[in-house]
Amino acid sequence: MKMNVVLVEPEIPQNTGNIARTCAAIGAKLHLVYPLGFSISEREVKRAGLDYWDKLEIEEHVSFSNFLEKYKPEDNNMFFVTTKGKHVYSEIDYSKMDEIFILFGKETKGLPEDVLKKYLDKTIRIPMRNIIRSLNLSNSVAIVAYDIFRQWNFDNLKQISDYFD
Repeated sequence: MKMNVVLVEPEIPQNTGNIARTCAAIGAKLHLVYPLGFSISEREVKRAGLDYWDKLEIEEHVSFSNFLEKYKPEDNNMFFVTTKGKHVYSEIDYSKMDEIFILFGKETKGLPEDVLKKYLDKTIRIPMRNIIRSLNLSNSVAIVAYDIFRQWNFDNLKQISDYFD
């Protein structure tokens, strides 16, 4: 099982640092799609995941169109996370998918509307009250990623028996 977390033009370094730490904890590959709103060498990014950068697989992409050319949504289990998603993230059966891409847009705008319309059936959302615009990006990544791993029976993650053997 392989998970890919894709951040399209993230703007806040602390969010990306937290997401990097989550990816390191679950063994997910982190894709960073440029332009970024910061340098990945910035202190805030490193501070959020300082002890984990060497345990993280990162792939950088010069643009979103470059990413979509390399990893075609039609050929991959790819899900676009958006407040406007057609499906609730927990409705999807991820259990039989060997590799999954979950895509998240920039904090201020989300993913491009034209992409969401084109791949509407692959859009997912996290339910929330109407008075809230959206959840924090790093929280959203954790919610969706851990639900996928729950469906994968937390494969390759520490189990309670690992602590007591």
